[in-house]
Amino acid sequence: MKTLYLIPARGGSKGIPGKNLKLFAGKPLISYSIELARQFASDDNICLSTDDTIIAAIAEGMGLVVPFLRPSVLASDTASTNDVILHAINYYESLGRKYDAIVLLQPTSPFRQAFHLKEALELYSENVDLVMSVKLTDANPYFVLFEENEMGLLEKSKTGNFTRRQDCPDVWQVNGAIYIYNVKSLIENKPLDCRTLKYVMESRYSVDLDTELDWQFAEFLNAEMKLL
Repeated sequence: MKTLYLIPARGGSKGIPGKNLKLFAGKPLISYSIELARQFASDDNICLSTDDTIIAAIAEGMGLVVPFLRPSVLASDTASTNDVILHAINYYESLGRKYDAIVLLQPTSPFRQAFHLKEALELYSENVDLVMSVKLTDANPYFVLFEENEMGLLEKSKTGNFTRRQDCPDVWQVNGAIYIYNVKSLIENKPLDCRTLKYVMESRYSVDLDTELDWQFAEFLNAEMKLL
C-alpha cells in the first residue's frame, strides 16, 4: 500500500494565533507531527501542506522539503480538509505518483504517540473509507446533551430510558489525532461515514489544541504526566 503522510498546517489561526509555530514543551508544535511521520515513512512520502513561508522554513530547517505552498483559497476558515487532501493528491499525481491511502496528522495533537498510529494503521484496509481516532465522550447525548425544539423547550439530543449516565451506550468523540483515508473513496466522493472504523485513544492523549485554554491544559498535563 502506497501511503502519503499529510500534515496540514496553515498560517492563520484564530483560537491560538500562530499555533503551528508556537513552542510547546520547547519545540515548535509542527515538529511533533513531522517527527512522528518520519517513524513511518521516508521524507519523500511526507507532505507538509502550508500556505505560510515561516512554517515551511521551520520544516525545511528540520530537513523536510516542502513541495509547494498551499493556495490561499485552501488556507481560509472555509476551506475543507477534503479540499486540502485532494489538492495534495492532485499535486503528486501531476508528478506521476499515486497513493492508495492518506494518513492525515494534524499538528494540534502533540500527545499522539507512535504506537497509536501503528495500531490505527493495523485497522485500515482497502475495504474501509476511513479510520479515525476517537475518545469516549464526556458529554453523552443520551444523558447530558439537549437541543431546543420549535417551542423553545429543551429536549434530549438522543432519546433513551436511562436514569444513570453509566447505563447509556458508549458514544465516541473525534479527537483529531489520526485520520487514515482511502484515496479511491475520496476521489469518488463517497460519504466517509459509510465505512468508517474507530481507533480509540485515552483522553490524556486526545488533547486537541484549538483554544488558549486547551494550550494551558496541555502544558499542565504534560508537566504532570510527562507525555513528551
